Amino acid sequence: MALCYKKLWKLLIDKDMTRASLREATGIAPATISKMSRGESVGANVLERICESLQCNIGDIVDYMPNTKPKPKRKA
Repeated sequence: MALCYKKLWKLLIDKDMTRASLREATGIAPATISKMSRGESVGANVLERICESLQCNIGDIVDYMPNTKPKPKRKA
């Protein structure tokens, strides 16, 4: 998992919002919320709409978590 949206989910709790109310406020598709729940990448425009709606910075809603799995070696 490269992206972690735990900060977003905590911020929603602090603001007494549900994921559904976030969708309504931003116009994000349910599939996009699902992708975020799985830690998948979403477009910068989605993150921008969330930040605008919640009046926050991108670092307030997402963290980059480097993969800890070793990369496969390439054969010469």
